[in-house]
Amino acid sequence: MNRLPMVTKLLHTRYRVNDLEKTVSFYKDVLGLEEVKRHKSPRGSELVFLKTPNSDELIEICSFPASGPIVIGPDLTHLAFEVADLTAFAEHAAAKGYTLSDGPTESSSGTFAFIDAPEGYEIELIQYRK
Repeated sequence: MNRLPMVTKLLHTRYRVNDLEKTVSFYKDVLGLEEVKRHKSPRGSELVFLKTPNSDELIEICSFPASGPIVIGPDLTHLAFEVADLTAFAEHAAAKGYTLSDGPTESSSGTFAFIDAPEGYEIELIQYRK
């Protein structure tokens, strides 16, 4: 019997935030993501979808004050992005007011570090060894 898979594709990952514009600015100006869509959902959430170069999946940034304040647990979740030059990225981010929160750390596959996005979500940056 030939069954279809239950899911077929990862579409997006959502992060709910208190300050939509500050967070969207971080993803666009610091990480270099592209805003591809913005709208209000039927239940009233303000949604902004961002795209990373070379990836199909989107990141959804959501503001929905009716759900109450955002409480982000430490080390609960993070997004990981590949970077071509971790040192250059760290200098670029620092110039915009965002310093690395951990690392850089060498690993068998390259170098990685972390930076905190507004609201406390953690971002991992990986520079693979060539």
